[in-house]
Amino acid sequence: MKPLVSLAADLAPSPMGNTKTVRVLLVSTYELGRQPFGLASPTACLRADGHQVTCADLAVEKLSLNTLRTVELIAIHLPMYTATRLAVPVIEAARRVNPGAHVCCYGLYAPVNAGYLRSLGVETLLGGEFEDELRRLAQRLAAGDRSVSAEPVLSFERMRFEIPDRSGLPPLSRYATLFDGKTDRITGYTETSRGCKHLCRHCPVVPVYNGTFRVVPADVVMADIRQQAESGAQHITFGDPDFFNGPTHGMRIVERMKREFPALTYDVTIKIEHLLKQRDLLPELRRTGCLLVTTAVESVDDAVLRTLDKGHTKADFMEVVRLFRVAGLNLTPTFIPFTPWTTWESYRELLRVLAELDLVHQVAPVQLALRLLIPAGSRLLELEEISGMVDPFQPDALGYKWRHQDPSLDQLAERLLHLVDSEQKRGASRAECFAAIWAEASGGEPAPVLAPERERAPQLSEPWFCCAEPMQDRVTLV
Repeated sequence: MKPLVSLAADLAPSPMGNTKTVRVLLVSTYELGRQPFGLASPTACLRADGHQVTCADLAVEKLSLNTLRTVELIAIHLPMYTATRLAVPVIEAARRVNPGAHVCCYGLYAPVNAGYLRSLGVETLLGGEFEDELRRLAQRLAAGDRSVSAEPVLSFERMRFEIPDRSGLPPLSRYATLFDGKTDRITGYTETSRGCKHLCRHCPVVPVYNGTFRVVPADVVMADIRQQAESGAQHITFGDPDFFNGPTHGMRIVERMKREFPALTYDVTIKIEHLLKQRDLLPELRRTGCLLVTTAVESVDDAVLRTLDKGHTKADFMEVVRLFRVAGLNLTPTFIPFTPWTTWESYRELLRVLAELDLVHQVAPVQLALRLLIPAGSRLLELEEISGMVDPFQPDALGYKWRHQDPSLDQLAERLLHLVDSEQKRGASRAECFAAIWAEASGGEPAPVLAPERERAPQLSEPWFCCAEPMQDRVTLV
């Protein structure tokens, strides 16, 4: 389906005054252990227009079927793969218990999975800057307009941002925390920008934003930080796809945060190429309270990195590790170790590099077991070698399944995912998990000697990753 693109930059929704309002239920199924920004931001916009908004974060609370029955608009946030898989039973329940309600899905994974979501009964699909489109949808429903757009709507207009409304959401203490090396810090979440300037082939942001990038006004970001600090936040995760897409904007915000909340720490996500280009800002990140930087390394195989269009090399990654050690910053690399181009030797090389660079303690073990996902609209499909190896699109799997030409590597990936899960359930350390992974993958090669962990590296209690299979026990309907 070709999406409808909204570019009405000057069309700002107007307050509804005495116009009829609608009862809205906003649902989040999974936002990586965070209090859902994807609910707080549209809640502010909808309540500003007078609508009655109820929020349900199914990662930490149950959803009553009675709540589903009493609303006119049910909007479900789909920011990632796992959230979308978990949304399926919610959509099915909504259609069953409240067939008269209008069901909408919004977020990165809504427009690219339009066909499948339509088959479940979803009527409206929104991508890009979804807040104003949700306002318009609520206005139409309030006016009695039940028409359904045949295509998903992608909005890239310069919207009027509201301060996220977090009232009604579970307290921050119920969400993931950051361990700073000594204690667990209650963690909030906000965004200084939307979209991304880059076009990495495997990234789920690209099919929707396609290089579009927007900043959130600094005053709005600071107001959101302020209200979370007042609610107990001791640390803030900035969820921008890349914090250095707009380095001047981002650094101005953390400078303001440092002045107003000197004890508040934070973490960000930044590409390797930006960390090299903006290396002079690394000491400033540390000075302003940055505890860790997540960076999507993906591979240490230069051929794979070129194929993924990542914009960096293995040598670049190693240089960033060096720069971080000099700056006294903590780096959290993430990986997609199993791709169609992975070999047994290249996988073992990844493990060797992590050991040699003394990064084992800074890598979540699940990062060494993840398999490449190919969603609808992925730029990977532009590659002839990929189009020839994938099965037809499988809507319920939200992507194209592929098989490695060496079946033993597919089997290794599956074994490692189960191994990591069992090791973590028994409380194994990252070093112990790494040793178990090495034993499974080494082919008898002696294990590398790991440097002892000097002190626990800062880490979030729920690592950044997308599960390959849905966690059905994360969603409870009652």
